[in-house]
Amino acid sequence: MIAPDQRGHGDTARIGAGGYYHFMDYVADLDDVITQLARRQVILVGHSMGGSVCGYYAGTRPARLTALALIEGLGPPDMSALDGPDRTASWIDAWRTMRAKPQSPMAFDEAVRRLRKFDHLLDEPLARDLAEHGTRAVDGGYVWKHDPLHMTMGPYPYRLETATRYWQRVTCPVMIVDGAQSKLNLPSTERADRRRHFASHRHVEIAEAGHAVQRHQPAVLADLLLELSPSRQGRPAP
Repeated sequence: MIAPDQRGHGDTARIGAGGYYHFMDYVADLDDVITQLARRQVILVGHSMGGSVCGYYAGTRPARLTALALIEGLGPPDMSALDGPDRTASWIDAWRTMRAKPQSPMAFDEAVRRLRKFDHLLDEPLARDLAEHGTRAVDGGYVWKHDPLHMTMGPYPYRLETATRYWQRVTCPVMIVDGAQSKLNLPSTERADRRRHFASHRHVEIAEAGHAVQRHQPAVLADLLLELSPSRQGRPAP
């Protein structure tokens, strides 16, 4: 199993001065990781933004995948109407402001509190573990490892029409997983409409799980993902 940090996240280096995190950069990074490290049969799993990245990759390299799992990963609402010069100006201003703004240190317990504030199903022991891995020590406390530039609005809005062109090229089986208590997902009818663009898919909703399904029901999710393995489906192992 390979679980890479995306650029500017975790322990992976941040983009250089003057750079930005354009969405297709993540897709190119994923292609490079798979080219260098993956075996012949690839099962790709992505959560939330990572699900969008995996969906784009699966449409870009459909023959490369054995199976695809998208966990709360069918994208945000369509934002194509927000494209244009106003968004470009907002992006430039936010980019410039964030680059000039130093990260403010916080106490470790504050990092734990923030994680739990935005995830009401996250228990404290796991929150402390996530905070330990997601922060680094600096003078005066701790800061998040991810580049604050990720908190800015990108220059290109999410376009559902574009995403569906990738989804329609996916040829492998797709498992689409939602958390029954998610507060960060699309309405059920819109999710159903999006699922129809995949030629072969299975939809699973996990009880007592929110947006971060892997935090709330890890064993249930792990069992589902194991069903995608070649041995479970009667195919020879790689």
